Amino acid sequence: MFDANLDRWQTRSLSSLADYENGFAFSELHWSEQGLPIVRIAQITGSQGIVDRYPGRLPDNFRVDDKSLIFSWSGTLAVVRWAGGPAWLNQHLFKVVPVEGVDPSFLFHLLTASVVEMNKRTHGSTMKHIKRSELREFFVFLPTEINEQQALARILDTLDTAIYETEAIIAKLKAVKQGLLHDLLTRGVDANGELRPAQADAPHLYKESPLGWIPKEWTATSLGTVTTWASGGTPSRAVRSYWTGDVPLLTPKDMKSFELDDTSEHITSAAAQGGSRVMPAETIFIVVRGMILAHSFPVVLSGTQMAFNQDVKAITPDPQVNSRFLAHWFVANTDNFLRKVTEATHGTKKLDLDNLVGMPIGIPPLAEQLSVVSRQAAIDRPSASETSYLTQLQALKTGLMDDLLTGRVRVTPLLAPTEQPETEASI
Repeated sequence: MFDANLDRWQTRSLSSLADYENGFAFSELHWSEQGLPIVRIAQITGSQGIVDRYPGRLPDNFRVDDKSLIFSWSGTLAVVRWAGGPAWLNQHLFKVVPVEGVDPSFLFHLLTASVVEMNKRTHGSTMKHIKRSELREFFVFLPTEINEQQALARILDTLDTAIYETEAIIAKLKAVKQGLLHDLLTRGVDANGELRPAQADAPHLYKESPLGWIPKEWTATSLGTVTTWASGGTPSRAVRSYWTGDVPLLTPKDMKSFELDDTSEHITSAAAQGGSRVMPAETIFIVVRGMILAHSFPVVLSGTQMAFNQDVKAITPDPQVNSRFLAHWFVANTDNFLRKVTEATHGTKKLDLDNLVGMPIGIPPLAEQLSVVSRQAAIDRPSASETSYLTQLQALKTGLMDDLLTGRVRVTPLLAPTEQPETEASI
């Protein structure tokens, strides 16, 4: 809560801090391959690159440049600092022009915090929509001194830079990981633990198979031949005592990372045995029903024993197949098997298990599988470390925004001129 006794801070409506200029109502008649890009919500959220351009002239209030503030007010609530060069702004987006006495960078962070609150207020709404009149009724706090606004903005900008740089590192590590995983699962590693040369460079190390060229030591088989599949279920919610235990119950909504140690719901052992099934640690789980394409990790490897519901299948590999090796194989082939399944079921969101278990797979000797897992773990460690660091930075920024943008933590001491020590000449 804002401290009313803070000096040189004031309460202002969002509408009083800037002019909010709506974008131009472009239609397909305006679209072209020439001219400045047209910025839509998809470009703001990053879900799509530039698609259309407009070669004509429009008033400057429809044009954005680097560092322009853009507020998406319909459908998706978001605020960004544009960094794509000169462009035309489409409708349903505001170009935000700060009024005199309001620092643009400070306003960006103030709007970012406000959007979080707006999203909370519209929680559950299928269509989020902010009108100009609502901006007049949405109040925030800010310093009256421009230098204090700028000092606050510099602190938050520094955190943003650290977050963006860490995200870039994670993205690079992810790309390297995907490339290495593909190589490991198609070429494997030799007796020295080194990645085996490609078939084109060492054809004598490979043999032909239904999978194509695979290392001579590998066995070409099908997924169903080397695995056992189990179905789960949901205990009756009418029996409240079933839901008071400590056995994790896995559902698709829990599948947000490759390795999983806990879930959002827990049941008793009796409920698990009666309405579900408990599987040991290192079990592979895949989503088989529901919005499988929407899950970032439709395949997870359990770190502890778990029960699971009917929308998930549990996969246990045969003794000659390492669970972690097979889990990596699933991750590497996620796009492939989901595409095949979706095609086979004519676009429905349900796995055809007959189609899935028949998928071909190359199995190295067990010792080589363990070497593959070890090589993969070596690149997983820095990725996990950077992801943990990113989480810390994001938590730090959330806390600082709450403190700095409400005046609970002041930067006034940073603004005071540094006193110079007296010298003999000045005495």
